[in-house]
Amino acid sequence: MPLIKDNQLVDGDWRALEDNTEIPGDGDVIVSFARLLADFGKLSQRDGRLGVRLSGEQRPQVLEAFLPGLDLIAISPSHTTEDHGCSQVRALRDLGFTGELRAVGQVSPDNLAAMLEAGFDTFEADQPYPSGLWHQALADARRSYQPGYHPTRLHNWRLRWARGEEI
Repeated sequence: MPLIKDNQLVDGDWRALEDNTEIPGDGDVIVSFARLLADFGKLSQRDGRLGVRLSGEQRPQVLEAFLPGLDLIAISPSHTTEDHGCSQVRALRDLGFTGELRAVGQVSPDNLAAMLEAGFDTFEADQPYPSGLWHQALADARRSYQPGYHPTRLHNWRLRWARGEEI
């Protein structure tokens, strides 16, 4: 899936581990919150950076004790709310987390500007939107001149793509 980092489409550099996967001795890994709780000692002793996946329904405060040992928090925006994980980002920054905050899953070009303004650093979509759509969304987001501005053009680009029109 596409990963957007530093306003560019890039290859991912983290390995997402399933709960039943053996923990490698090195490399950058992302684990579930349940796996973090169960294996934090082993995870924190290995070579490589550590990240955790947080669902949209989980409260960021559950990570407070682990924050010094985390380099990345991947947030899956809630299917039931429209804030796209933005309130979780704010809460994590308020708790003092300075690492990478990644939106994963239901990330689309039309909510990219709001998520950038909320404080997400990177984005990994579960749907393969064309790169032209991401580039247009990034360009529109950079033109945002006022907090809370959400370009409606992004939605129009997404509709054109869905209809199979040239982008």
